[in-house]
Amino acid sequence: MAKNDEVYSRALEGKSIPILTLDNKWHQLFTQTEMTPEIEKLADELNSLVERDGKIRTETKNIKKIKKKLLGEIMPLRDQANKSGGSASIEKEIQDRTRLINECNDKLASHEDELLDLSKEIYDLDYQLMVETMKVCYETLHDNTDYIKTLDEWISQVRVELKKNVIKLQEAEMENYNLYSYMHQIFGPEVIEIFDMKYDPDRRHPIRRPLAGNESDYVE
Repeated sequence: MAKNDEVYSRALEGKSIPILTLDNKWHQLFTQTEMTPEIEKLADELNSLVERDGKIRTETKNIKKIKKKLLGEIMPLRDQANKSGGSASIEKEIQDRTRLINECNDKLASHEDELLDLSKEIYDLDYQLMVETMKVCYETLHDNTDYIKTLDEWISQVRVELKKNVIKLQEAEMENYNLYSYMHQIFGPEVIEIFDMKYDPDRRHPIRRPLAGNESDYVE
């Protein structure tokens, strides 16, 4: 037994394992991760066993009903045979029903043995399916965790770069604004009227300040 199987066995000791293919939540797992060929194979085999188990149980119920009916018919026939002094035809009917009851008993015994075997086969196959399911899910979780970690590191780096660039942007915009203001004060609006047509800091490059707590949002 593999090491993982031993771990799972200890974890499952004394616990009831549901038949996975009959559990809708198990099917929902594979809306989040891919079902492998091995899981598909095990699921098909398990479904076949469960279908056979259901068929045998239905047949067992029907056989028990037939046996009960036959047993109910024998007593009146026996009373008739006693009253008639042992009629051959009645005795034959009793023998026929006795034979059918014995056949029912044989089938019931055979079904009982098969159900015991099926129960073990279903449990073993269900366990294998559970192990394969856990392997796939944990592998997906592991891969996603690595991917999340990589993205988180990238976001952290970008966040640092964004913060630096926001500061550079603010400094450049402030420099432009100050230069423009000083030029207005020194030369006057008439002198730089032509320049005004090409550059307007309030329209083209407004000074933006980051909102508190989020450097990616700005106010003018």
